[in-house]
Amino acid sequence: MYYLYKLFFSILVKMIYFVINIKKMEDIISKAFENRELLEDEKIQKSIFSVIDQLNNGTIRVAEPKGDNWIVNEWVKKAILLYFAITKTKKIEMGPLEFNDKIPLKSGYDKLNVRVVPTGIARYGSYLAPGVVLMPGYVNIGAYVDSGTMIDTWVTVGSCAQIGKNVHLSGGVGIGGVLEPIQANPVIIENNCFIGSRSIIVEGARICEGAVIAAGTIITASTHIIDVTKSEPIEYKGYVPPRSIVISGTYSKQFPAGIYNLPCALIIGERKESTDIKTQLNDILRDKM
Repeated sequence: MYYLYKLFFSILVKMIYFVINIKKMEDIISKAFENRELLEDEKIQKSIFSVIDQLNNGTIRVAEPKGDNWIVNEWVKKAILLYFAITKTKKIEMGPLEFNDKIPLKSGYDKLNVRVVPTGIARYGSYLAPGVVLMPGYVNIGAYVDSGTMIDTWVTVGSCAQIGKNVHLSGGVGIGGVLEPIQANPVIIENNCFIGSRSIIVEGARICEGAVIAAGTIITASTHIIDVTKSEPIEYKGYVPPRSIVISGTYSKQFPAGIYNLPCALIIGERKESTDIKTQLNDILRDKM
């Protein structure tokens, strides 16, 4: 019992210290963001580098789940912008490849238990959890990619995007990034989602757990996402409910020049509990058809 008490106390102290330290860094970053002259201070610069280091190892995140919602840590986005301001562009060489950038690339994938196929690139300050597979694609700073996720060929994961566990981002998927405006939400793809090839998810759209997005579907903050499975349509914007199966579609709108069809996304069904999370997208759609 004594050892359990000691362990609990030790964990509690570490948690309190972490919260205090985060609050301290938040204050420093916020002041420096309002007064750029403070960036000349080495202590300020160290705080900014510390935030990027913690983003890189997943200790802190740009956004994180809280109950059924997500909260955005705006001060972390500010730290990323300040990081750009205090770093200088320099040449980066990797064998025959040459880059000229302000931000180094992640490294040490073997120790991270992350599989990266040649020409798969992740910037320092992004987090790839153990079990992630990165094909020849790109992950930008501030992004968080959780365990078991497949980032397929030519996928781009934009700055600050939040990707959950066991997600499959199929070939050519574009996940939008966001740094400015500071208050803008990042794209959120929750656990066990399947995003079909060449789909585009941008402007802070949220794809909830277990959803399946068909190939070529575009979802933005203003996209009409229409549930057509009921007797009356139900419309969402920038939000796909859990376990929804979504395809691209059109809806008609009256203009002065006439009626025209505009792109939208259609919820055509719900993923069954019996459906394995790794089932092929075509099999799911065929079942629903």
